[in-house]
Amino acid sequence: MSPDALITHFVGASAFVLVAAHAAGWLARRLKQPYIVGQLTAGIALGPSLLGALAPDAHASLFPPEIGPALTGFAQFALVVFLFAVGYELDLKILGARARTSLTVALASFVVPMAAGCGGALLFREQLHDLGMPRDPSPAMVVFAGVALSITAVPVLTAIVRENGLSRSVPGVVAVSAAGVLDAVCWTVLAAALMEGGGGGAALDWPWRAALAVGFVTVMALAARPVLRRLLWGTRMEPSLRLALLIGFALGSAWVTHSLGLHVIFGALLAGVVVPREEDGTLDPDLLRPLHDVSSLLLPFFFVISGQSVALNTMDGTGWTALVVVTVLAVATKIGSGTVAARLGGLDRDDARTVGVLLSARGLTELIALNAGLQAGLLSPPLYTVLVFMALATTLFTQPLLLLVRRLAERDRPAPPVFGTVAAPSASSASSASSASSAQDGTATAAPAADVG
Repeated sequence: MSPDALITHFVGASAFVLVAAHAAGWLARRLKQPYIVGQLTAGIALGPSLLGALAPDAHASLFPPEIGPALTGFAQFALVVFLFAVGYELDLKILGARARTSLTVALASFVVPMAAGCGGALLFREQLHDLGMPRDPSPAMVVFAGVALSITAVPVLTAIVRENGLSRSVPGVVAVSAAGVLDAVCWTVLAAALMEGGGGGAALDWPWRAALAVGFVTVMALAARPVLRRLLWGTRMEPSLRLALLIGFALGSAWVTHSLGLHVIFGALLAGVVVPREEDGTLDPDLLRPLHDVSSLLLPFFFVISGQSVALNTMDGTGWTALVVVTVLAVATKIGSGTVAARLGGLDRDDARTVGVLLSARGLTELIALNAGLQAGLLSPPLYTVLVFMALATTLFTQPLLLLVRRLAERDRPAPPVFGTVAAPSASSASSASSASSAQDGTATAAPAADVG
């Protein structure tokens, strides 16, 4: 394929990807599901699982190997911008008065799924071997299995909380703040697993890479942050120039972490965390809005690249059984641990259930981690397929489970007391009772409003 033909083909494929992914996202939102669920589904449908199986010639024509590097480049760029925005928005001050409860929930919803995932990786080694994993998994593979069950997708969770009117409610605040703490812990553990597992193909041994990574984080926190604060606060830089410089900063940070054997995701997150907020502690809308616009526009490329590695035709009986078991385990450990921890933190039964259900959403964050694990050799392609569908299923289940919790709360809520007579055997007795009540109180008594909290 000539360079001109390659560029033309890439432009055409990009147009198809963007339209298909955003149309699927719009449809998902119409079905009361997160926008990102539709995009992820479209990415899988454009891969070998659906398009490749139903129309292999069309799939090969749409995504020839020659445009693979260009698609991957767009996907990585979108990922860096997205995670840079996630890091910039991360604010643990949201813990507030519920700090103890949120920390308890975060700890429980990390430890329990982590233990279940690590234990499953060790107990079911033979079954995982049938999915392409080694009989004796490395420590990094075992840890990664635990992280895969522990992750909660903060962006998806935040969207679900907002769309359900829970932003200012106790369970909404606890779930979002706990998920922020949980994500910080999971990314740290994931970084250690990738480093021990030799991710990125770095030449240095992992102790050297760990030392260099700690040094890089220290430099970013102690040197880069003050420089950025002086640059952003002390100059009247145009918003477009500031955006370009900060995205360049994020890309450079991602390049460093990738060179250290980690994934670009860690550099992008670190860059976002290091960038200071405005002087009054608020987020800069002139920075955040274009970051969201760019990442939202280009993330479909990441979903398509992810979908190319998902192959349902490789799923046999073991694969489908593993999918059911992993999904049930993922939902049960998250909801169970989150609910119990929230109850111990002082929340009532219905609020605690809501927190547990919200923490079960994995979405995009899980997919990012799975891609990093696949590239580092910590996952086999069949197991990657299983875990991608687990991430999709747990995110799809979140909204129906929230509706179920709400209905259970309405059913268990005691009916408001009814004032007045229960039965009226005759018109005269009813009239007498009404007259007596009016004579005694002087006014009619109104029934209390139902408790909506």
